[in-house]
This record gives sequence, C-alpha cells and structure tokens, in this order.
Amino acid sequence: MHYQRRRFTISALTLSVAATLPLAAAPALAQQGYPDKPIRLVVPFPAGGPTDTAARIIGQKMGENLKQTVVIDNRPGASGTIGAEAVAKSAPDGYTLLMLATPTLLAPHLIPRKSYDLFKDLAPVGAAYELPIVMVVNPQSMPDVTDLQQYIAKVKAKPGETNYTSAGNGSFGHLSTELLKNLGHFDVQHVPYKGSAPAISDLLAGQVPMMFADMIAALPHIKAGKLRPIAVGSAKRVSFTPDVKTVAEQGFPGFDASSWGGLLVPAGTPKEIVAKLSAELKAALADPTVQQKLLGAGTVASYMPPDQLATRMRNDYAKWGKVIKDNNIKSD
Repeated sequence: MHYQRRRFTISALTLSVAATLPLAAAPALAQQGYPDKPIRLVVPFPAGGPTDTAARIIGQKMGENLKQTVVIDNRPGASGTIGAEAVAKSAPDGYTLLMLATPTLLAPHLIPRKSYDLFKDLAPVGAAYELPIVMVVNPQSMPDVTDLQQYIAKVKAKPGETNYTSAGNGSFGHLSTELLKNLGHFDVQHVPYKGSAPAISDLLAGQVPMMFADMIAALPHIKAGKLRPIAVGSAKRVSFTPDVKTVAEQGFPGFDASSWGGLLVPAGTPKEIVAKLSAELKAALADPTVQQKLLGAGTVASYMPPDQLATRMRNDYAKWGKVIKDNNIKSD
C-alpha cells in the first residue's frame, strides 16, 4: 500500500510538470514562427507625405525579407497622436507597428492626450530616416542675403518688422526658427499656415521672405532658382545641397534641428520579436535601392538601434519641449 501511494505521487508530479511545458513553450514557439501573417504599419499622417512615402519604401523591403505583406494603415490627425494611440492600444504581438515622426513625438507638449503615454505604452524598434530641413529665403525679397549671418544682420536692423512662415503653429519649422531666434538674439514675426504647401506658395510669391522648410518641399524651388538656401538645420551638411553650410557652421555650434522617423511597437512586445524587427529594419535601410528611393523622397536612411532611439526620443522631447515652453507656443 505504501509502495502504491509513493508511485502515485511520483506519477502525479510528473504529469503536473509535463502539463506546464506547452504553456511555457507557447510564446517561444510563436516567436519562432513570427511572422506568420501580414504586419500592419500605422502611419499617423496622410498618404503622400514624407513619413508615408518613407514608410511604404521601408515596409515593402521589410515585407520582402520577412516573406510577409506589410500593410500601410494611414491614421492621420492631431499631429499623429490618433495613429500613435491606436498602436499603443494594440496587442503587443509584433503585428502592429508605428512609424513615429518628430511631430508626433512633440505633440504631447502641444496637444495633451491622457489616453496613452508615448514612453510607457510604446517601445522603440529603431530609427529609420532623417528628414533634413533647410532655411530658405525668397531671392527677390532678400537679394543681398546669401548666408545666415547676412540674414540675421538684416533682420536685426529692423527688429520685429520681418516675417517668416511655417507649416503651422508648433510645426518643426516653427520650433527650429524660434530656437535660432533665441540663440541669435533677433526678432522676426511668425506667420503660420495650414501646411507646408500654402506656406511655400506665399514664400514664392514674396508675401513672406523666409522659411525653415522640409528639404523635399523646398528642393524643386531651390533647383529652379526661386528659393535660395542659406543654412541647413541638421548637424551635418546634406547631399541634396552639399555647398550649403549648416547653422552650426555659421556661428551656432551644437545647433541641430533634425526631423526624423522611426519604428515603434506596443509596449510588452516580446524582446525576441523587437530584436527581429530591428534587424530587418537595419537590413532594409542598408539596401542601396532603398537608400536611393528614400533620397528621392527627400529623406536619408539612418538606422539607430532601440536603446539609442529611446535616448534620442527622450532628449528631443526635453529639448523641444523647453523651446515650446520658453516661447509659449500653442498648437493651431
């Protein structure tokens, strides 16, 4: 009787341990088979813009390498926070991604939303591209301005009498100009527009003389001689306008106004899946064809691993948040 009870106890223990094995192995098995269905890449801006175009180029290549379709899902509105919120509330299984862009990173400073936390509810996969911005003037309005110091000298001669434009209150061009104003101790008045296209239209017409514009929007007019580039905002010169000096090179060391995009997933996504997506993103961005396509869209392939992207997100959030606060900037 004692022998039978002991045998039963050992058998029950064995069955109990065996029963737990499928449960523990299930996530690992799911990750090994990932992805086994299409992946949704949410773009929180309308189709046709630089974020959307970059997402489609990168998503197509990643899909080819992963042997799964990457479906672009445009969810525009509220500086990208509508799309970001949708991803933050999605299942953390690697099948829903977000193409984060700088306006969405900074949106909480301008459009407070309590339904999600960008840093707690989303996790970085990797940086994907840089979107250079360029300071341009209308050569008819400012025929004697060919560099940044000449521009500053001109506007300082008539404090507060010169205007500049941007794609809207709180846009990256607006923030970049306000930062430069603070550093250069000059005063120009902001004339916001509802988007980049109408702003550039009035810049070309001479209604306003200067703008910090996305390179993709300004480049055709620069090539046509209708706009004159006097500085690029990024820390390094860009291939689109290699002869145009950076703001940093023209008297403001350390100035870096770089708009960028990167992939994020819902927080809690398994680390193995995040690592796989990050590796595939890196591989896609290393492809020469992808790099050329991104350049054609006015962006520059620029990979950064998850930990470095997390640091950049926090640094940029704090840096531009201070500009917003110091200058009392409000969204439209």
